[in-house]
Amino acid sequence: MNLWKTLVRNITPHWPLLVGVLVFQFAQAIASLALPTLNANIIDLGVAKGDIPYILSTGSIMLGVSLAQIIGSVTAVYFGSRLAMLVGRDLRQQVFHHVGQFSERDMNTFGAPSLITRNTNDILQIQMLVLSGCTLLLSAPILAIGGVIMALRLDLDLSIIMAVSVPVLLAVVGLLLSRMVPLFRLMQSRIDRINQVLREQLTGIRVVRAFVREQVETDRFDAANVAVTETSLKSGRLMALMFPSVMIVLNLSSVAVLWFGAYQVDAGNMQIGTVMAFLQYLMQILMAVMMSMFMAMMIPRAAVCADRVSEVLRTQSDVVPPENPVVPSQRIGRIEFSDVSFTYPGAEVPVLSHVSLTIEPGTTTAIVGSTGSGKTTLIDLIPRLVDPSAGHVVVDGVDARDIDLPYLWSLIGLVSQKAFLFSGTVASNLRYGKESATDEELWHALEIAQARDFVVALDLGLDAPVVQGGTNFSGGQRQRLAIARALVKRPEILIFDDSFSALDLATDARLRRALSQDAGNATQIIIGQRIASIRDADQIVVVDDGAVVGIGTHDELLAHNSTYQEIVSSQLTAAEAA
Repeated sequence: MNLWKTLVRNITPHWPLLVGVLVFQFAQAIASLALPTLNANIIDLGVAKGDIPYILSTGSIMLGVSLAQIIGSVTAVYFGSRLAMLVGRDLRQQVFHHVGQFSERDMNTFGAPSLITRNTNDILQIQMLVLSGCTLLLSAPILAIGGVIMALRLDLDLSIIMAVSVPVLLAVVGLLLSRMVPLFRLMQSRIDRINQVLREQLTGIRVVRAFVREQVETDRFDAANVAVTETSLKSGRLMALMFPSVMIVLNLSSVAVLWFGAYQVDAGNMQIGTVMAFLQYLMQILMAVMMSMFMAMMIPRAAVCADRVSEVLRTQSDVVPPENPVVPSQRIGRIEFSDVSFTYPGAEVPVLSHVSLTIEPGTTTAIVGSTGSGKTTLIDLIPRLVDPSAGHVVVDGVDARDIDLPYLWSLIGLVSQKAFLFSGTVASNLRYGKESATDEELWHALEIAQARDFVVALDLGLDAPVVQGGTNFSGGQRQRLAIARALVKRPEILIFDDSFSALDLATDARLRRALSQDAGNATQIIIGQRIASIRDADQIVVVDDGAVVGIGTHDELLAHNSTYQEIVSSQLTAAEAA
């Protein structure tokens, strides 16, 4: 059902191409059905009687019909190919845009390897089904039905062979297909697994080598690879068995027609041309059945793929755009958390519990706490990467869930824990949030982010290449480029999620000093582990086990908050803390 819905939904916009396929497939099928009768006439009325003019005239007609068949077939394949490619393009586009709206939890539910497989291999299977359907499936019923009619018109007695061979062929192919369908479903899940293993190993290659786990990872990949290979071999053996089985039925049917046809010719009840025409029609019928079975072999795998693609498209993101989006009357970057709680679906313990917090515009707020205390989840609520299970996050006087999403995102510059750069150039990465930024703006942002010196040292400067993920830069350089990218945008809210961790203390101090001077009007939210990086914040929020256990300045918290005191004592001496 998902396959049918997927095909109807994506083929309907391109219906003229489908009509073209139908017209030209019908034309070439009719031409194919006409050829055996013309050939029989040449044998019975031309060759048997020595009528050369009739042979030449009928032969010319056959050449014309053959030419029409070729033109019809080529044109139908052209239209079918275009239709299949457009369906694949539309499906990939739908999945890509839909996944782009997923929340963090939705992304983790499917996983990147599975989403990549669904948007490539799975859609390719559906695309190949459309192509094969346009070239084989549409002409098969015309050839089968037309062949039966023409064969019955020629001789009813010989048609008994057809009544036996077609069901036998259906039974043989049906038996093989019933064994192949489960293998196709298993194949897709095992392709997911091998992609997952390979992606983990490529991404974590440094960890693998650092812990000398090459052999373990090799064995893990071999296990996933062997599983795919075994499934492929099983389905391949069944597929290899199908064609000899079909050919046995075809050849036995041909022998039967020639055997019984010879008796009819010898008795004078049938002409040689009629036997040849009947044999050709029987071959067309059986070939049409075989083509249908070949399509039936593709349909189960495409159906599995359609289920997987539909599963992605049916998944509604946790972050739902507002039906009636609102734009706040003021754009100042004021944020208020009102009794906010957040629990992952199925979890017994909430990540955040009854958080109430106000962040005034133009101020710097630092969030500290132990690992897993809920700091990142708290700031993920602001740009609606996730939505609270209870309570409200209010931005500039409006609940974030009611704000127009593009407007909300335009307010925010986010630098995540893991600095990620896109393939391209330094300039293209910096302009990611503001395409119209001038070179002067880029250099200014680089200077604030303490990245100007190493970019100037590059041979091409702003035009220096950046490989995928920015792996041609060090961790500290990637962090500074990511910070500069957020600064180029000039947002009202700057969020730094542990974004200074790869910087040395001197660079960290210079960067924070430059930020305080240049981004004074922006609301800054800093998640940090270093007390030295956040001690000068206007307010420090201490988070422990998902709850806010303290809010105040460094001195206030150091005097009265035990959790903050523990964090400080783990990093600074008493003299340094004071």
